Amino acid sequence: MNLQLKIALAQLNFHVANFELNKQKMINSIQEAKELKSDLIVFPELSVCAYPPRDFLEFDSFIKSCIDAVHVIASHAHDIAIIVGAPAYNQSERGKKLFNAAYFLEDGEIKSVYHKGLLPTYDVFDEFRYFEPASTFQTIQFKGHTIALTICEDLWDEEIEDLDNNGKLRKTYSITPMDVLMEQNPDCIINIAASPFSYIQAENRQKVLHRNALKYQLPIYYVNHVGAQTELIFDGGSMVVNSHGTVVKRAGFFKEELLMVDQLDLQEQANKHIDDELERIYQALVLGIKDFFSKMNFKKAVLGLSGGIDSALVCTLAAKALGKENVHAVLLPSKYSSDHSVADAEALAKNLGISYETIAIQSTVDAAELTLKSSFANLPAGLAEENLQARVRALLLMGISNKHGYILLNTSNKSEAAVGYGTLYGDMCGGLSVIADLYKTQVYALCNYINREYEIIPSNTIIKAPSAELRPNQKDSDSLPEYDVLDKILRLYIEERKGFHEICEKGFDDTLVKRVIKLVNANEFKRHQTPPILRLSPKAFGMGRRMPIVAKYD
Repeated sequence: MNLQLKIALAQLNFHVANFELNKQKMINSIQEAKELKSDLIVFPELSVCAYPPRDFLEFDSFIKSCIDAVHVIASHAHDIAIIVGAPAYNQSERGKKLFNAAYFLEDGEIKSVYHKGLLPTYDVFDEFRYFEPASTFQTIQFKGHTIALTICEDLWDEEIEDLDNNGKLRKTYSITPMDVLMEQNPDCIINIAASPFSYIQAENRQKVLHRNALKYQLPIYYVNHVGAQTELIFDGGSMVVNSHGTVVKRAGFFKEELLMVDQLDLQEQANKHIDDELERIYQALVLGIKDFFSKMNFKKAVLGLSGGIDSALVCTLAAKALGKENVHAVLLPSKYSSDHSVADAEALAKNLGISYETIAIQSTVDAAELTLKSSFANLPAGLAEENLQARVRALLLMGISNKHGYILLNTSNKSEAAVGYGTLYGDMCGGLSVIADLYKTQVYALCNYINREYEIIPSNTIIKAPSAELRPNQKDSDSLPEYDVLDKILRLYIEERKGFHEICEKGFDDTLVKRVIKLVNANEFKRHQTPPILRLSPKAFGMGRRMPIVAKYD
């Protein structure tokens, strides 16, 4: 059956709990869709409140605001029908009090409400904490068409990369909503989603939609959020897949868009998504910084610029996201800082056109050491003295932050965060961890990507041996394995959840593997005290990786 419907997919950047903003964005899109003669406009999962609302869902006043917003949006459902995501009350005396729901609005009112059946509780998702899963599934009847309405995970009932012993995809839920909905002979599938970015997620989404389209021989209309909500970045990529599993139309990535689709489009071929992984990561980080500042009503960022590669990358990203006039760098040399580090930092600041200042820290470090002389009891100098330097830098940066109302950006990378190569209340300070989900090898790759057309980050910053410069002639390799080896072990342990024996079977030295795993586990307490981390990988530190602090597991 050919669909004689013109459908608009509204890929928008919402703001958690900002009901006025979210409503106005949707009303504007509804008006635009009406002018384009759309029959139906579809908004993403939990769009009225934005995703994830987390424990706001425990406040009755918050739920009332969500439902009030749905009624306001319904008042615009004349000459067009609307699908919008919002929580709904569970009228039963059993189960949790809320459903994750999709509202079908027509003729100025709520015509029907559909509940999400599959509630994810893995990685960054915790929906079963708040919602009751649907026990029944019903299609929408609209203009002579039967629509199977699903909510995000309802189509993700199989693990994409998890094969069972028979070589089949493993079923991760006891029910499959689409199998039930197929009994009602739908003409198409609509999926409203809140699917966060990772650098492999675009491919995974397309695999899921491709598999479902082929399995049910139906076209799928998929709409996703765009924009960042603290750690989570949503990349958009809303799309339409025809009944052969081919993507025939796609919205852009990392931007708002109203994607218009009619029956003729189901034969078209969409443009490819962003194939370059580094381009995706770059755009995600820029959007993550930009939205964190704008949604928190912050304007200016400050960071310590050391001349090293990590702070150079964060500074470059911040200048792109916020504008060069809104980034201030502070050079904080000690007696161990090399001349080339200061020169490299100054060169980057000039290349970017940002403001910067230099504050020598040695006198402050000396004063702190003198103050602590009796407490240190004439013990040999060591790690405590090194950490004093990092903490003095944090003290000064936070002072500047407080005085001027700037937000301090943290510049630690994932390799360092994994093995505890950072100082609590020192270089681990900040309001936002920008690159703490990028391994050091990825940091190098992204810097080279940024410099692909002309030099922005000084080449010496990229090619010199990394060093914290907290003691004479210090290099990271003095206490850590080379990053190209370390990062491979870390990725196997963190992203792929491989244990000691499995990692050793990959050819790594068993003593080294044991040491790395021990470092990761022993430094969990540090990571619990870090700023929010922009999520880029399938397994980032923070809300998506929940490990005990006091465990003994080697």
